[in-house]
Amino acid sequence: MIRLYDYLPSGNGYKVRLLLTQLGTPYELVRLDIKTGVTREPDYLERNPIGKIPAVQLDDGRHLAESHAILSYFAEGTPFVPADAYEHAQMWQWMCFEQYSLEPCIGTLRYWRASLGQTPGQIGLDRYREKLDGGHSALVILEAEVSQRDWLVAGAYTLADIALYAYTHVAEEGDFELDRFPAVRAWHERVRRQPKHIPITQG
Repeated sequence: MIRLYDYLPSGNGYKVRLLLTQLGTPYELVRLDIKTGVTREPDYLERNPIGKIPAVQLDDGRHLAESHAILSYFAEGTPFVPADAYEHAQMWQWMCFEQYSLEPCIGTLRYWRASLGQTPGQIGLDRYREKLDGGHSALVILEAEVSQRDWLVAGAYTLADIALYAYTHVAEEGDFELDRFPAVRAWHERVRRQPKHIPITQG
């Protein structure tokens, strides 16, 4: 059976759990508390030299890390990945946007605030405001897109929606004001109505 190494509050891990559940793919969840440094211990680094979660051990014993690489592996040939070459590239465009523009701000600030319990003063006010402003800028871009269409790519629910939903639907835990983004909130509801949807806290 597939083994998934994960930290339940993680949006990156949640992407994989959500996809596997919606695909109906069985897996064993191995919960790790990243705050303890467990992903830097030698036995974990043997599985994943990157030293982060999520990571998966496949049925044949091989390992794979990085959330979007894992998503791509399991979703290949399914309706979660557009068959059209241009739409496939658009999907990856949004997934790159998530990793480079959205997750570093929303995901990081949420981790500092919700997982570590740090105050803006402990984070550093300049650093805090930089992440807050960057996250809101990413949400402005997302708001414009989902105000025009139900889904980000190909008129269908794809990996792009899973990837961006993972951190944006819990962005308020990082002090982001989602009431400013009604189209994003409506898009969140559409994602929640998808078959076999699970919350971020479910393994």
